[in-house]
Amino acid sequence: QVQVVESGGGLVQAGGSLTLSCAASGRPFDNDVMGWFRQAPGKERTFVAAIGVNGVSTYYADSVRGRFTISRDNANTINLQMNSLKREDTAVYYCAVDAHRSVIIGPLGEGDIEYWGKGTLVTVSS
Repeated sequence: QVQVVESGGGLVQAGGSLTLSCAASGRPFDNDVMGWFRQAPGKERTFVAAIGVNGVSTYYADSVRGRFTISRDNANTINLQMNSLKREDTAVYYCAVDAHRSVIIGPLGEGDIEYWGKGTLVTVSS
């Protein structure tokens, strides 16, 4: 049974930093792109960042580029280092596995995601 579990959410002041982690299990993920989405209160879920199977190729949403860094420890584990956090970064962050591709060609779409985590809440206070 595949499981995707996020950790690291919490409360942080604006301008601060936080690191999220995601661990997937249940089958090999060494051919899958993995990434992060987020859903702010009252808004739709949106793409944040993605990383390829080699751990080198990455793609970011414009709203986080230059502040967030996605990394991949191994085939099953990714992280999201979030710096210079803003109040508008407040959201539930979801880890996602795109099992349909191994190469990043742009932002991930929700329809491409085969596995989702349950989410971890990040709250940025002023």
